[in-house]
Amino acid sequence: MSTSYRIAEAAELLGVSDDTVRRWIDSGRLVARRERGGPAQIDGADLARVAARLHDAPEPGATRHSSARNRLTGIVTRVVRDTVMAQVEIQAGPFRVVSLMSREAADELGLEVGARAVATVKATQVSVDVP
Repeated sequence: MSTSYRIAEAAELLGVSDDTVRRWIDSGRLVARRERGGPAQIDGADLARVAARLHDAPEPGATRHSSARNRLTGIVTRVVRDTVMAQVEIQAGPFRVVSLMSREAADELGLEVGARAVATVKATQVSVDVP
């Protein structure tokens, strides 16, 4: 049995509105089915295909001299500076990313609330949990 998602769940996973998911269903970008008059359901594999296309990996060389491929573009929502360090929070779609860096780096990058920023994640180990 394959996993399926209701429209609201699909929207949350993709970081878009319910209305956007409905438009994608209407246009054929996503396929939804209804069984016995129940809520519309989107197949998990189809949803994964659309999710992967939303955030295609950048072309080689397009990452501005970085080997990292996990880039989350967002908006700075909070910056806390002390004399040495800064804590920067970025909202990237449905994800909140927090970075600790030197105050000097935050100042040089001009990181302020409302600034567009890209969080680049490169890790040797990633944990995955199932809700």
